[in-house]
Amino acid sequence: MNITVANRQHVRKINLRLLKKIANALLAELEIEKAEIGICLVGAPEMTRLNETFLRHAGSTDVITFDYRDSVLPASCRQIKSELPAGCRKHVHGEIFICVDEAVLQARKFDTSWQSEIVCYIIHGVLHLVGFDDSSAGARRKMKREENRRLREITRRFPLSKL
Repeated sequence: MNITVANRQHVRKINLRLLKKIANALLAELEIEKAEIGICLVGAPEMTRLNETFLRHAGSTDVITFDYRDSVLPASCRQIKSELPAGCRKHVHGEIFICVDEAVLQARKFDTSWQSEIVCYIIHGVLHLVGFDDSSAGARRKMKREENRRLREITRRFPLSKL
């Protein structure tokens, strides 16, 4: 497992070592065999640039995931994500950009902690990397249930307030 965490924001001080432990635990729970993941914590201006440049959406957002699986998997695994053979989902390669400004705003809105929001965004990004999709209402509900389940498990294992 190779997880790199970069902090390019100044909104909150973040325990990167703990964040990496949480990400590794999530990958282990998902039974990921091989991972190359970059997690980048950014501020709203950088997230706005990413969102507008790559997704053509105006403004900032909470999390953006770039899946590089197609560039590293054998041809037999390069199919529509929902049709991937089970073994292909055990290998992930991508980047997850997390907007800490958005985590703070969403935490206030939903009466939770910004630390919990950041972990939820990591879970969301990793779920995308293993094949979850949120482009339809049904898929979004399924993904949200899985996010919530994984977040509960991680919250039991790690002191998110120390993040």
